[in-house]
Amino acid sequence: MAGRLTNWAGNVTFRADRVHRPTSLQQLQRLIAHSGKVRTLGSGHSFNDIADTPGVLVSLAELPARMEIDTATATVKVGASMRYAELGRRLHGKGYALPNLASLPHISVAGSVATATHGSGDSNGNLATAVSALEMVTADGDLVSLSRDRDGDRFRGAVVGLGALGVVVSVTLDITQTFDVRQYVYEGLPLGVLDEHFSDLVSSAYSVSLFTGWRDSRIDQVWVKRRVGRAGTWPTDEDWFGARPADGPRHPVPGMSAVHCTEQLGVPGPWFERLPHFRPDFTPSSGAELQSEYLVPRRHAIDALRAVDGVRDRVAPILQISEIRTIAADELWMSPAYQQDTVGLHFTWVEDTRAVLPVLGLLEERLAPYDARPHWGKLFTTPPEVVRSLYRRLPDFHDLVRHYDPAGTFTNEFLERYLLGVR
Repeated sequence: MAGRLTNWAGNVTFRADRVHRPTSLQQLQRLIAHSGKVRTLGSGHSFNDIADTPGVLVSLAELPARMEIDTATATVKVGASMRYAELGRRLHGKGYALPNLASLPHISVAGSVATATHGSGDSNGNLATAVSALEMVTADGDLVSLSRDRDGDRFRGAVVGLGALGVVVSVTLDITQTFDVRQYVYEGLPLGVLDEHFSDLVSSAYSVSLFTGWRDSRIDQVWVKRRVGRAGTWPTDEDWFGARPADGPRHPVPGMSAVHCTEQLGVPGPWFERLPHFRPDFTPSSGAELQSEYLVPRRHAIDALRAVDGVRDRVAPILQISEIRTIAADELWMSPAYQQDTVGLHFTWVEDTRAVLPVLGLLEERLAPYDARPHWGKLFTTPPEVVRSLYRRLPDFHDLVRHYDPAGTFTNEFLERYLLGVR
């Protein structure tokens, strides 16, 4: 490498002096079997040191870009490094779809799954819930397969694996028939409406996102994604809970061009071109930014929002935009939505770590009574003992790590700090 590699945001510089890019599974197996420490680099869209290592940093981007559809089981097997943008386009071309997508289609499948990255929707789990099987290379170079049907609890512990068990080389995902979506944007929703109508709002469509700059008592934009063909009508030209329809395309970050965003104004289009907020051929979000997210149990949603509103004078000056989304409960041990419907409070900050970190500490203090779990791939300062206390299956996850990686080949400082330090 010419100079050190950084993550997408540029706030993390990786310590490895080179990135290995094997071109075959056999090369990868030999590399891992003869290395001391290994971490996998996906699309680089984590904002902390979860992917960092002083040892061997591996990219799977040069492995074959496989996509194998099994119509009998309604699944697709894909290479770990494939991006959702490419997978969506290829699946749609065959007449299929994934249940949901994140706001960015630029991210890799395996990295998103490993960190429980999510989209939005009352009935939609995070992206990892679509996984029905996975293959990974363990520390001795063996290829291990796990499946939902065959491996039960061990599988549920491994899917959101945070890279701690091995290098995932393929995932098998549930698919459905392709579908179209209409996307609408509403503006100026009074914040107080959420006290009585939060559930009505977020359950009103297949996917709903609320954006606010926390500058005043309103939600700036509500992005509503409705599946075409579903029963019911939609008020496209009138006020809705006090919000008005946008009169043109919008970008959630004030001052940014809407050309970066997926098409709005109710124009129907395929799922992979509407469920994300951003187009794959443009820089996602604002580009120069840091990101944090805290996930709270759905029952605490209103109290958590009030807690953030109570410190808006500290949040707003360094915030670009905040997004509020819902995620359905799942059974994946290390998922923030494990056995509980969840609300994500996402923050896109200015690119100034020194200014952001004290505000994170304040937010974490105010959200602590509501069992707020930081997103594994975002920036946070929550004490490690607090993070560990929020995952009741963590002892079982420790056992899983000992089983697949007894020598700690895939362990790094992030994992030791937040998960494995008390083994």
